[in-house]
Amino acid sequence: MSQFFSIHPDNPQPRLIKQAAQMVNSGGIVALPTDSCYALVCRLDDKSAAERLRRIRGVDDKHHLTILCRDLSEISLYARVDNRQYRLLKTATPGPYTFILEATKEVPRRVSHPSRKTIGLRIPENPIAQALLEELGQPVLSTTLILPDDEEPLNDPEEIRNRIERQIELIIDGGACGLEPTSVVDLTDDEPVLVRQGRGDVGMFGL
Repeated sequence: MSQFFSIHPDNPQPRLIKQAAQMVNSGGIVALPTDSCYALVCRLDDKSAAERLRRIRGVDDKHHLTILCRDLSEISLYARVDNRQYRLLKTATPGPYTFILEATKEVPRRVSHPSRKTIGLRIPENPIAQALLEELGQPVLSTTLILPDDEEPLNDPEEIRNRIERQIELIIDGGACGLEPTSVVDLTDDEPVLVRQGRGDVGMFGL
């Protein structure tokens, strides 16, 4: 049975954020709001938690999981970023975008795409997500909270509680989010490629 924290969407309570970070560090999976929709997150280097996260979503190891980072300096640790890519990232972050980039050796092999050696990364513009990342001092592994056979992500904390409270350790109620996931942009080629149109405006990438 998961715990349920009501956290202020603009001024997250440090005590609750600290407890949430402890759950992540202990191998827990947390449902939290982002600047697009609710997501499931776990510790980046926790193989068991990552496998549970995939089971909840109903996806295999070919499905891109996303690394949530605090800032661009963390992105450059997990992805190879040239000057052109950096300029694009700086313009668009933080925000509702996921970027496909070439993974570095810092990324656990089970997290990067098995054939392409790429990884999805994003910097969320959400006070709760940012506060949790700050408390943890490291990125987390994440995926949009959309359950098998559902067409839209879950965005109501009470519905999340009703549907998956026995499968995760914590639900953070930060108010309702949107139903639109991030826009996904592949930056591994010479020109940006739109993988998924979501909440973020992709006009800045010439798409």
